Amino acid sequence: MVNASVLVALGSVPRLIHAATDNMASPLQQALAQKRFVVIGRAGMDFYADPPGAKTEEATHFFASLGGSSANICVALSKLGCAASLVTRVSDDAIGRFCLNQLDAYGIDRRFVSREGGEYRNSLAVVESRIEDHQSVIYRNGAADFQMDQRDVEAVDFSAFGALITTGTVLAAEPSRSAAFYAFDLAKQAGLPLIFDVDYRPYSWVSAEDAAETYSRAGELCDVIVGNDVEFGFMAGGYDRGLSKARELANSTASIVVYKMGEEGAITITPDNEIRTGIYPVTALKPTGAGDSFMGGFIASLASGSDIETAVLRGSACASIVVASVGCAPAMPTEPELEAFLSSHAGVTTPV
Repeated sequence: MVNASVLVALGSVPRLIHAATDNMASPLQQALAQKRFVVIGRAGMDFYADPPGAKTEEATHFFASLGGSSANICVALSKLGCAASLVTRVSDDAIGRFCLNQLDAYGIDRRFVSREGGEYRNSLAVVESRIEDHQSVIYRNGAADFQMDQRDVEAVDFSAFGALITTGTVLAAEPSRSAAFYAFDLAKQAGLPLIFDVDYRPYSWVSAEDAAETYSRAGELCDVIVGNDVEFGFMAGGYDRGLSKARELANSTASIVVYKMGEEGAITITPDNEIRTGIYPVTALKPTGAGDSFMGGFIASLASGSDIETAVLRGSACASIVVASVGCAPAMPTEPELEAFLSSHAGVTTPV
């Protein structure tokens, strides 16, 4: 038995939370309740060695699916009754067209997904459905999504959405980084809360120092921040200071911070409270996709009116479902599947 868990941190929304009255939802809740999200970041192709348990170097068959953290979040939201629009670039080739077709199949709005020609290529992940000696090989050289620029962002009418969601990988290179921060500015001007999944991938960055500085800048701008203990420790300059960093964000610029701790559960922090939650133990098939599924389940639950603790638990359940299934986007649960999982699992582990 392997415990699958999700850890999340949510960033800068103290004013949005405190604006609530006894008889009125807070501005954050009102925004999310629109259930319309603009998501910035990559869409890629995932190859899973088949059958489950096979090593990549020994596989003769592979299962292809939509991948990429932002595309996965879009799928998770869509399957749970929300509308999601993706902003990114894909390569102008067969792989890019595969991603576009997959977005269509999942009902994702791709009006803001443009095609990038030349030598730029879509990201590709070759992944195994196994826990022991798990291997994930990621191809991100000359990535098409990093070519997203200001023009892509200017095409979006942010006033048509309830919130902006992005992940840290969009900030790893230019011109994507500047475009993302420009989107933050435009979204803020339109009154949208910013939701940020730290999602630190060292291979995408030129240096750890550049990543830490950029993540800290983004974290101070965002209303909801999601990250694990390692990622917050990285932002703080030391693993032992990660929780303090999460608390600092929640007590200064953020409204909700979910600090994930693997099998030990999560600490969800607001300016007024800390909530500790456990995980839903499952027999995990793979370690990938949990964070994207958590984000989708957490935000969709908040959008449907769940309180923060319930939303965290529902997000954790979504994560457990995905790690126990093949693929990421295909494994994202629908509302009936999520409810069936919750009714068949007595409860979460006792938080540490």
